[in-house]
Amino acid sequence: MSFNTIMVQLHLDGAAESQLEFAYGIAHQFDADLIAFAAAETRMIVSAGDSGIVAAEALRLQVEEIEARLKVVEGVFHRVTADSPRASWRGYLGDPTRLLSLHARAADLIIVSSPGPGTTSDHNRTVDEGALILSAGRPILLASDDLAPVRHESVVIAWKDTREARRAVVDAMPFLTRAQHVLVLTIDEDEERAARESADDVVLFLNKHGVKARSEVMDVGRSQACEALAQAAGEVGANLIVSGGYGHSRLREWAFGGLTRSLLQTGSLHRLLSN
Repeated sequence: MSFNTIMVQLHLDGAAESQLEFAYGIAHQFDADLIAFAAAETRMIVSAGDSGIVAAEALRLQVEEIEARLKVVEGVFHRVTADSPRASWRGYLGDPTRLLSLHARAADLIIVSSPGPGTTSDHNRTVDEGALILSAGRPILLASDDLAPVRHESVVIAWKDTREARRAVVDAMPFLTRAQHVLVLTIDEDEERAARESADDVVLFLNKHGVKARSEVMDVGRSQACEALAQAAGEVGANLIVSGGYGHSRLREWAFGGLTRSLLQTGSLHRLLSN
């Protein structure tokens, strides 16, 4: 099992070159094709009393600015990939989250990262990571803020006996089969026996796929789960955590469970999440 096609979302206002080099490195490791994706949409701010002509001119200027930035990022893409036949470019004017969710159909894995310090968090220009996880239908690799290479020696699985976690384990198999050590961590939620049996089944499943894994049950409160995961990852030398992405749509907002919300904010580690 491997990733055959990887898609990376590039920020128009961030360090696109570093983001692309990170994704290109992963594509090389898995002998995968790479699709670079970038998008942004206009954001109209019209003051009271502005005429239609003024609004139209403001819109035109925003479109021109986005198209200019797309050309700059496309230039970075051609430079980093040296126009490899296994790399392709997709640049669009439109909602970046919605468009990336649609184009996720073309890839096995989607890579997104923080736009970096000093850049805008406007979702007209950046991807809403939470919404993407719940809508893409593909595993999402949230890269660490420093874009350090993924260490394949060890991987931590944040295990909870749910559909999302089972999906995440299967989706992460290309990483897991390369790891020398996989730690399946589950939180004791007052049913230690069930938690241990569940985690042991995951270890057995992984062993059947040639993955060297062991399990542990963490006796911590839910509010400390993310910190405990990060600490455990540090102890085994892992910088990748695999987890289910737990959430649901509430009217026009996405509501997430505590662990998923914390993982979305944990920029010190790579996080692979599936829903």
